[in-house]
Amino acid sequence: MTQEIIRSLAVHGVRYSYRVLPRDGRNEPAATEPVLVLGGALQGMYGWPQMDEHLGPLTDVVTADLPGMGTADPLPPGPAAGVLRDAVTAIVDDLGAPRINLFGFSYGAAIAFGWARHAPARVARLVLGGVPVHIGEAQRAYWRRAAERLAEGDQEGFAALAADGLMCLDPDRPVHRGELARRYVRRSFLHALRGDSPHTVDSLHRALGDRPEFTGGLSGVPALVFAGEHDTVTSPERQREFAATIEGSRFLTLPESDHWVVLERSDEVAALVADFLTRPLLPHQAAEPEPHALPYPDTDVWGGPRRTRPTVTPP
Repeated sequence: MTQEIIRSLAVHGVRYSYRVLPRDGRNEPAATEPVLVLGGALQGMYGWPQMDEHLGPLTDVVTADLPGMGTADPLPPGPAAGVLRDAVTAIVDDLGAPRINLFGFSYGAAIAFGWARHAPARVARLVLGGVPVHIGEAQRAYWRRAAERLAEGDQEGFAALAADGLMCLDPDRPVHRGELARRYVRRSFLHALRGDSPHTVDSLHRALGDRPEFTGGLSGVPALVFAGEHDTVTSPERQREFAATIEGSRFLTLPESDHWVVLERSDEVAALVADFLTRPLLPHQAAEPEPHALPYPDTDVWGGPRRTRPTVTPP
């Protein structure tokens, strides 16, 4: 059985960790560079079993509890973008990979896009989904009401409102497995509040309150942007406009899904990402260096032995 590898890092005095699921069959060349998966405020290093399944046979899959998420230390006061950018840089440096594939969803899309602009030469291909280019007043109103519930000690009410504010509840716009995703998101909020992640509230405040920078465009990086057709956090039209600022990018919508398209269409999203990361580049795009196995050192950055444990699937 392939065993995952957990690495501990620190930036700006903030400790965090990342996980590598090494590709099966490492005697054969990888189909593409390792892929670093960056999710939303509720999706840490164990929130992507579908990516493990679809991408694991092709390349090394890397997930993380970035600063302020999951088991990591909380983010320091002030803007988070610089700390998170440096955290991603430290992961890529620690991997020893000349280039990586980068997948970012929701809040993670802002981190991924910012890092791609910071270090485009180190990004083989970029995939962004549910990009929060613009968070409307309706979603902010949901969040304010949810925060009031939490301040009153009503965790159930908070979880319900916070989840509903991120989903399409219009009966005239059907969402595949929408109710199942809704229950999952509510349960995830409750689990995080009750001890799984001590930074849940702060992370969500930042995800909805921070104004990530999506201007300036990007060139030299093959990119795919996707959205659920009923995304109520940021409309597909706004996400399409954003995609147009990335030179040569592709944009598509997935039917009967909303902002939580990665839950409602999990297999389709994973297959889409796998296809994009492995398809031949177009003639006008730069040639890629040969993918290679990562040179993982034998000790972590604290000087202790590397920790391994069997891959697990979250409930």
